[in-house]
Amino acid sequence: MHRVWRKGPGQISRLDRYLVRRVSSFPGGDHDTFFRRLSASANHGKLWMGAAAVMAAFPGKPRRAALHGLIAQAVASAVTNLGFKTLLPRTRPLPEHLPVFRFVHPQPTSSSMPSGHSASAVAFAVGAGLIHPGLGAALAPLAAGVAYSRVHTGAHWPSDVIFGSAIGAGAALITRKWWPVRPPFPATARSWTEAPELPDGAGLGIVVNTLGGAFTEQTAGALQDVFPKAHIETVKPDEALEEAIVKLVDRPETVALGVWGGDGTVGTAAAAAVERSLPLLVLPGGTLNHFARDAGTGSLQEAVAAATRGEAARADVGMVTVERGLAGNPETAEHIMLNTASIGLYPNLVRRREQLQPALGKPLAGVVAMFRTFAAGTPTTLTVDGVKHKVWIAYVGRGRYYPRDHAPLLRPVLDDSVLDVRMITADEHFARLRLLWSVLTGTVATSRITHLREASEVRIEADGSPMVLAVDGEAVAGVRSVRIRVKQQALAYYSPRP
Repeated sequence: MHRVWRKGPGQISRLDRYLVRRVSSFPGGDHDTFFRRLSASANHGKLWMGAAAVMAAFPGKPRRAALHGLIAQAVASAVTNLGFKTLLPRTRPLPEHLPVFRFVHPQPTSSSMPSGHSASAVAFAVGAGLIHPGLGAALAPLAAGVAYSRVHTGAHWPSDVIFGSAIGAGAALITRKWWPVRPPFPATARSWTEAPELPDGAGLGIVVNTLGGAFTEQTAGALQDVFPKAHIETVKPDEALEEAIVKLVDRPETVALGVWGGDGTVGTAAAAAVERSLPLLVLPGGTLNHFARDAGTGSLQEAVAAATRGEAARADVGMVTVERGLAGNPETAEHIMLNTASIGLYPNLVRRREQLQPALGKPLAGVVAMFRTFAAGTPTTLTVDGVKHKVWIAYVGRGRYYPRDHAPLLRPVLDDSVLDVRMITADEHFARLRLLWSVLTGTVATSRITHLREASEVRIEADGSPMVLAVDGEAVAGVRSVRIRVKQQALAYYSPRP
């Protein structure tokens, strides 16, 4: 049985009573109403949830600060209410200790030691301040006001508030490694090369895939306006993309190949460009435009400028050799990989993240997408370079992507001669709980379930049933094994010089 701490250790109890007497001697006034309302606004964390909602409306650091503040608050609240209030029962101040007009009513029934309001207030302010010091400084007076209001209204002894504030600060510091601030990405680097100048698109053949999500009837016309001398081939959904590309590159006038479409379309065009040694102009169209973004042609104006001036660079490509069919009589096919190849739940994760990103921003969209994807997903058994794993995701990027966690976004260098290999495994005990916890705390990159490395070649084999491989977003089903290697500086692509 715990001893009820009615007055606490002698010195602390005497100091508490002294401080409460000093507070009770303050004359009454509007400040009593203010502190009573401020204290009530922080009940159940409502004040901090409201502050977080306002901060989350601003992308970047304010949104990350709000998230970290809420995580720190949740930890502080759990430690205070589920831990110390049970271990340290203490009677709260009595009505005779404060003027009746100031005393909170009804009096809370839980233990006075420590102050949960103070713990949550300090945890949120310090947690947010670790990410965004300016916001932390702005929140500090509000947190201090909430902490003091608990003494002013007779809800707590001063030592309760001090102990609660210490718990809140400790929770914020403990969670500072959760959702760590990402280091800045390396500077963009290019291996510049010569390419034909294409004024008004002279000598340029452009294939437009109308299956892309951004296609409209005006697309081909708009491209013809900016490239009036280019030959544009529009491919309808029921037409063969490869045949249209071959038709373009076989024209004697074609000295460069342009492509408007999603990543799968760009990959198909890149294969033809590599085979015919033609420079590739990637135009920003289609559903996803990862290579256009990395190449610096994320806008039509940038693409036109690079093509007109003949500014180009070299990129590595991934050579993906796929084996399908029966084990004794496999069918082999080779694909060009410009961006990524993946097995498992990664395509679903990317799709959900892209859908949520406009409303939530990249970090929070990644969290929600991870939870939705892995809550009901199942791992796949694979043999990767001779080692068997149960994996949620096996991901291979052509080039080193950043950040170095579960949600790679940018690739500053396109000819670094490496494959970026990432796996999130289910080999460990309590794999799903480990995964969801690492997602919640933003520690996927440092978790034991995450394996990050670089290689020049990777081989992945299915264990049992054939697997589905996604290459630049295009699914290849019935795969028994896949070998991915780097072909250095195989592709010339237009890219504007800074």
